[in-house]
Amino acid sequence: MYRILFYDYVDDILERRGPHREAHLAAVGKLRQEGMVVMGGAFADPVDGAVIVFNTENRSTIEAFVAEDPYVVNGLVTHWRIRDWNVVVAPQ
Repeated sequence: MYRILFYDYVDDILERRGPHREAHLAAVGKLRQEGMVVMGGAFADPVDGAVIVFNTENRSTIEAFVAEDPYVVNGLVTHWRIRDWNVVVAPQ
């Protein structure tokens, strides 16, 4: 089951993320190594949010990631949501 985590960022994310970026990317990278994160990244122009695509049956895995994500813990994310994604065309 694919699920997408959407983040909405604070207006000054580019200025504020520096001290937390390494830990955030390490947390995402750990889940990628475990096969649960497919891809992710911030939106561009404007940088006002991001998505992370998960491949997991367990929604609580994503919720646990959010609860500990340095971007969320340090107030860089103003809102987040998880959506199930019904994939009809996937990379081979």
